[in-house]
Amino acid sequence: MAERGVAREYWALVAVTVLFGALTVVALAVDGVGGFVDAITFNWASLQIYVDLVIAILVLCVWMHRDARANGRNAWPFIAASFVVGMFGPLAYLLTRPRR
Repeated sequence: MAERGVAREYWALVAVTVLFGALTVVALAVDGVGGFVDAITFNWASLQIYVDLVIAILVLCVWMHRDARANGRNAWPFIAASFVVGMFGPLAYLLTRPRR
């Protein structure tokens, strides 16, 4: 029974990653990389949302580092990816994390 729960969590994570990836592709196709910069600097509220997301990713990077060390994994590729592609780093880490 617990095995099915783990499988559901895994496939839910796959779905989130694919949908988020599709949204990212559309955003890049429509607005380009400059669109992200424009969105961040549009006003103080958009800057606050961006800083909030950066802090969240930093917290996830700390968690990935601790989790990887406890499980004999190397988190550094995922941490480095987080600084380049944002949430795709933590999502990839979770997708490749051994299922229990």
